[in-house]
Amino acid sequence: MNLSVKDAARILSVSEKTIYRWIKQQSIPAYRVQDQYRFNRAEVLEWATSRRLKVSDEIFSEPEAAGLPVPSLVEAMESGGVHYRVSGHDPASALREVVQLLRLPGEVDREFLLRVLLAREAMASTAIGEGIAIPHVRNPVVLHIDRPTIALCFLEQPIAYGSLDGEPVHTLFTIISPTTRAHLHLLAKLSFVLRDPDVRNSLRVQDPRQSILDLVRAAEDRLVGACP
Repeated sequence: MNLSVKDAARILSVSEKTIYRWIKQQSIPAYRVQDQYRFNRAEVLEWATSRRLKVSDEIFSEPEAAGLPVPSLVEAMESGGVHYRVSGHDPASALREVVQLLRLPGEVDREFLLRVLLAREAMASTAIGEGIAIPHVRNPVVLHIDRPTIALCFLEQPIAYGSLDGEPVHTLFTIISPTTRAHLHLLAKLSFVLRDPDVRNSLRVQDPRQSILDLVRAAEDRLVGACP
């Protein structure tokens, strides 16, 4: 809980009054600490992503990670793989299949990972609309892996996932990261890339793996080029 109300307002480009209104509505995730509200960076970004809100680059500031390279979205997806016709009739059964497909070190306890992912979904759905969900562990370092990975999974049948727009989910991007900073950057990059109509259409028709990666790479390059 390292953000104040003022910090959250600046990062989300809104007034402090708006932040307090969201707190009163129990919309934005906030914690009462010694009569003051505090926010977690990862939770704020997740919340903003689910509502398609733009966030300031300041949210990525992590002094302890200074100097470390920002993870590439495409590299993480290449590491995680693209998987088709993944079975499942609800979030629990679909995530069980996804966990078995994840390319993780042998020592990773997959049952534990599944429980963590399901606990995250029980807290709030990771569906972001238009048939897409981004399941991820609440604590990015819980698995102690060496590099970030994103598994793109296309479900055999769309399933109800508690999306804000009510649409069933057909595509899952499962993020596993070794650090909070990597998690934040990948989530933000993915949020940006998923705004691209070509990428969304490619996901909707379940294009071949390389076609999807090429479109994601092009969209990510545009994001990098737009940053100062």
